[in-house]
Amino acid sequence: HCDVVLWGSGKPKREFLHVDDLAEAVIFALENELPEYLYNVGSSNDITIEKLAKIIQKQVGHNGNIKWDLSKPDGTPRKLINSSKINNLGWRPKYDLETGIKNTYSWFIKNTDNLKEVNFED
Repeated sequence: HCDVVLWGSGKPKREFLHVDDLAEAVIFALENELPEYLYNVGSSNDITIEKLAKIIQKQVGHNGNIKWDLSKPDGTPRKLINSSKINNLGWRPKYDLETGIKNTYSWFIKNTDNLKEVNFED
């Protein structure tokens, strides 16, 4: 059982959007004559970093402890955008956070042999 150390307190809230939902929003914008040129695209839901860590921990089967390094900053307390403009035109995300994490992790496990190592020093 390996512990995981995460920065801050875990209390800040963040909004997450599945990449497929973002792609669908772009297609929606391209296929429809939208009355304006600028739209926020988000899930309209936020979650604490602590809850996110627990969801990921459960999904990957991690049995260790999550330790919070309070010497590191939390950052902005909350980041949530207003997507009502595009929602009112008919676009909505399809993936909830847990489904998105499950699908992404499943894809990762199936494709680990095909992943390339990235060297950021070059």
